[in-house]
Amino acid sequence: MTKVYIIAEAGVNHNGDEALAYQLIDKAVDAGADAVKFQTFKAEDIASHEAKKATYQIDSNQPEQTQFEMLKALELSHSLHFKLKEYAQDVGIDFLSTAFDLTSLNFLVHQLKVDRLKIPSGEITNLPFILAHAQTGLDVILSTGMATLSEIEQALSTLAFGLLNKGQKPKSQMCFNQAYLSPQGQKLLKDKVTILHCTSEYPTPIEHVNLNALDLMRQKFTSKLGYSDHTQGIYVSLAAVAKGATIIEKHFTLDKTLPGPDHKASLSPQELKQMISGVRQVEHSLGQAIKQPSIGEQETKIIARKSLALKVSVRKGEELTEENLTTLRPSTGICPSLYWQYLGTNAKQNYQPGDLLHE
Repeated sequence: MTKVYIIAEAGVNHNGDEALAYQLIDKAVDAGADAVKFQTFKAEDIASHEAKKATYQIDSNQPEQTQFEMLKALELSHSLHFKLKEYAQDVGIDFLSTAFDLTSLNFLVHQLKVDRLKIPSGEITNLPFILAHAQTGLDVILSTGMATLSEIEQALSTLAFGLLNKGQKPKSQMCFNQAYLSPQGQKLLKDKVTILHCTSEYPTPIEHVNLNALDLMRQKFTSKLGYSDHTQGIYVSLAAVAKGATIIEKHFTLDKTLPGPDHKASLSPQELKQMISGVRQVEHSLGQAIKQPSIGEQETKIIARKSLALKVSVRKGEELTEENLTTLRPSTGICPSLYWQYLGTNAKQNYQPGDLLHE
C-alpha cells in the first residue's frame, strides 16, 4: 500500500498570532505529519460585512463578531506565509495552504510557489475558482463536504478541462463534459486529483460520517480518494485508511479552550500524534490482496494442524477404517484432507495407538 499522506490542518488555529503559527508547525512535525496546512484569504474577498457566522463559529467565538470581523482577525500576512513556509522546509515538513479567493490562489501559486493546492468544500460549486486551480497545472485536493455526487462530477469536469487546456476559456459548459469523458481527461484526474470525502459539521456526529461514500466514489470516479475528518477523536480517520483513503486531513490545535471557530473540533498535539501512529499501524496491517500463510504462520501451522493417526493398534496389511483412523497434532504426517483416500486401504506397517500416518 502507498503511504498515506497525513495533513495536519492548522487552519486558522493560530488565531492570527505568529508565535502560535510556528508552534503549530513544530507540533505537526513532532506528531509525524507529512504536511502542515494553513488557510490563505483576505476577509474582504470572501465575506460581506453583513455575513453571519455558522452556529459552530458563534458557539466557539465572540458571538457579537460578524463573520467578516472574525475572518479579518484570522488573516495571515503574505510576508508571514513566506516565513512559515521556509520554516516548515527547514524542519522537514511540507507546507500547504488553502486559498479562499483568486488573489490568494495567485499568491500561493506564483509567489509562494506551493507544490499542490486544496479546494475547500465551500467552493465546490464555484466553477470559475475551480478552473483557476486546474489551470495552474498543480496537483489538486478537492474537498467534498456538503456536495452531492453530481456536484462532485461537475467539479471534476471543470478540473479535467482546466488540466487539459491551460490558459483557455471554455466556450460552453459542454467543454467540461467533453474533457471529463475523454481518456486524457480521466488520466489527468487519476494522476493529479485526490477527492476528499468530508462532512462539513464541526464537530461531525459519528452517525453523519458515512464512510461508505468512499466505496461509492471509488466506483464512480478514477481519482484517488482521501478523507477530511471533522469528528472528535481519531478512530474515524483510522477506519478511512482501512477503506482505502490515501490522504487524511485532520484539524489540530495547541489548546482546545482557545477562542476561535475550529479549536473545539480539533485534536490536541498528543491526539494528533496518536492518530498518526494509528494510521501507520493500520496501513502496515493492510498488506496485499493475497491470502497465504505468513512466515510466522508456517511454524504455527505445523503445531496447530493435524495428521491422520491411529486410534488403536493396527498390523501391517490390516484395513484402515473409520473405527481405527483419527486425526492428531502435529501436521507432520498425512493431511486429514486425504482421509477418504486412505479409508479402505491397507496399512503399510504396524502401528501403535497415537501413531501418525506417513507416506
